Amino acid sequence: MSENFAIENQLGIYLKDRRAKLDPAAFGFPPERRRTPGLRREEVAQRANISPTWYTWLEQGRGGAPSADVLDRIARALMLTEVEREHLFLLGLGRPSEVRYRKNEGVTPRLQRVLDALEPSPALIRNAIWDVVAWNRGATVMLTDYAALPPEQRNVLRFIFLDPSVRAAQYDWESVARFVVGAFRVDAARAGAAAEVEPLVEELCRLSPEFKAMWRDNDVQSHGEAVKHIRHPLVGRIAFEYSAFAVDGRPDLSLVIYNPATAADGEKIKSLMDTARVLEPAE
Repeated sequence: MSENFAIENQLGIYLKDRRAKLDPAAFGFPPERRRTPGLRREEVAQRANISPTWYTWLEQGRGGAPSADVLDRIARALMLTEVEREHLFLLGLGRPSEVRYRKNEGVTPRLQRVLDALEPSPALIRNAIWDVVAWNRGATVMLTDYAALPPEQRNVLRFIFLDPSVRAAQYDWESVARFVVGAFRVDAARAGAAAEVEPLVEELCRLSPEFKAMWRDNDVQSHGEAVKHIRHPLVGRIAFEYSAFAVDGRPDLSLVIYNPATAADGEKIKSLMDTARVLEPAE
């Protein structure tokens, strides 16, 4: 058995298993007696808007490599979860599915607890167009009070190019800004979020000549890891080891952590957090 056939056969087994778990009545198909549970092959093909013969070949491991578009339609037809959809792409194409931007979706309580457990390290979660959708107390005291802003204003590019206090906190603002623009361009393209990005880019080009020039350079950047220095108005210079991670099950999200580079840097953040707690109004 060739390697390609083995991969296609695994794809077929997975497709057959997924359709067997679906209730035909839930999709409006006749509830008459069936020899096997779940949807028929032709019913999946109908829902996916593909040829029944082509779908049958895929299950039998003789259809060749499907396209990403076909796999995406099959995933929707089978009502796959994000994890199941990713597995389908791994079996069919040997790679994960593309990132898909989700508008205005927050994070689960579990992810928020992860952020809180990382304190005093500032940490946040951003989506594919770099809107900040969750953060911890460390991020509030060191970066921005995101809770005080409306959701549409919690965007990293807006902070870098339009907020004078954020700009003043950078020791090498131009280098940081170029990195942000290049990495943002990659994330937005990967997520297929051109329509969502366009209004933001147009606004920033109008309000910031520097952004306009950097955007027209068409540079791209990988996230990687780096040491970042921030100038805080109360405690001075703080160094962080900056890292970005994918969020399991949510490829449209990234977890960004600013880990204090030294124990002294960590103590400075703790002191800011303690001060913020004292100043909070009593409930």
